[in-house]
Amino acid sequence: MIDAAAKIPAPFHVRRRFHAPRRFVFEAWSSADHVKRWFAPSGFTVPEAKVELKPGGPFDVLMRSPAGEEHWARGVVKEVSPYDRLVIDFTVEDAKGRPLFRALTEVNFSDALGESVLDATQTYALLEPEAARMTEGAPQGWAQTLDKLAAEARRMQAPEAAPGSVVHAAFTVTRTYDAPVERVWRALSNAEAKAQWFGGLPGGQEIERSMDFRVGGAERAKGRLTSGVVSTFGAVYHDIVPNARLVYSYVMHLDDRKISVSLATMELKAEGPSRTSLKVTEQGAFLDGYDDAGSRQRGTGFLLDKLGASLG
Repeated sequence: MIDAAAKIPAPFHVRRRFHAPRRFVFEAWSSADHVKRWFAPSGFTVPEAKVELKPGGPFDVLMRSPAGEEHWARGVVKEVSPYDRLVIDFTVEDAKGRPLFRALTEVNFSDALGESVLDATQTYALLEPEAARMTEGAPQGWAQTLDKLAAEARRMQAPEAAPGSVVHAAFTVTRTYDAPVERVWRALSNAEAKAQWFGGLPGGQEIERSMDFRVGGAERAKGRLTSGVVSTFGAVYHDIVPNARLVYSYVMHLDDRKISVSLATMELKAEGPSRTSLKVTEQGAFLDGYDDAGSRQRGTGFLLDKLGASLG
């Protein structure tokens, strides 16, 4: 039994971004088949699991260490809100089935621009004194486990049957800026001005940027997202009417995977001497099972808001 004087471990919190719609990140928790692929640190395997994602349902996971030692994390699902929130009360056992500690695990899923975010908090209750040492390894264990969850989410987005498939989508985004049309056009056509607003998500790392603004010219932007995925934008300009219209096509890659080919049109209209409306229309072909889930439209809106801020 636990010594009353033993120190209770502090709750542990982790946040991780994934380059995947949140429904994939959530659904990776939804079945034993998924969970067996990722729910353990590096080097560990999950030979058995039982998952019923409903209040009162089991979430039992058998973890096997590289040395062959096995222990169960036996969970009871306390709360399920699809794609938003999941609460599981785990009891972790040793190799002999002796309960060591409980870990109330609260997981929240949210959207981010082009990505999704998982926030997890574990609150511990020790059942045996030696369990305190196990909870101290939570940061490293969670980091490795979430790396495997990211790989599973990527696998789920590109099932074996998907190669050769294509899904078409179109959207329009409009903004009105308190700036003359010439200034807005410069933000679209000048490399230095465009660099102030056209880029990756906060916290990302720029790898490459080039811009040859002419009909037939190319633009390229490459950066590493906070999730570690490398995103590459490669465009070709097809039609340029200064201060009025810009038409270009572009290809997007995530790492080495081509995910989409799009045609975009930007239309500018002066709304008086110091006000400009900008309409962006995009038609996209999303390739080989890639699920955009509306992130392209949200990302375009985010960039146009950054454009507006740069005009100030």
